Amino acid sequence: MVVTDGLREAVEEKLGKLDKFFASETEVHVTLSVQKEQQKIEVTIPVKGHIIRSEQESNDMYVSIDLVEEVIERQLKKYKNRLIDKKRNAADFAPAYIDQDAETFDDEEVKIIRAKKFGIKPMDPEEACVQMELLGHEFYVFLNSDTNEVNVVYKRRDGAYGLIEPELD
Repeated sequence: MVVTDGLREAVEEKLGKLDKFFASETEVHVTLSVQKEQQKIEVTIPVKGHIIRSEQESNDMYVSIDLVEEVIERQLKKYKNRLIDKKRNAADFAPAYIDQDAETFDDEEVKIIRAKKFGIKPMDPEEACVQMELLGHEFYVFLNSDTNEVNVVYKRRDGAYGLIEPELD
């Protein structure tokens, strides 16, 4: 689609509000598209081995932009405590954001709307849970850095997390 000056300004203004969360060198990838009269925006923010991602669509691109900004901000606030607890990957976030008082957010039910391919990277199960939630998936396949085996973490119906480890014969 043709990105007008107004759309570009709206994206920069809305997503610019997220600057306070990230270090200045953090990249943000934005894709705008139209499919069957649905105005869709996809935002991907790679941060130190993880991906923060949201896609939203509506009948109006400006509404979609507002929605995607709200979702990403909610994701960031929800996982802030985990980042602080682990002190991992905090370099991609602005120190002022990390140092703010922690807020508690209720878990939300997440729906998977499409599948993506990604490389398997070594991480611990807790990091895999965070990555799974950030991607909006109900399960996540990863290489366990402790055991060097492929594992799967998943979200249970009761909101708890499960870990599937291979049983070697």
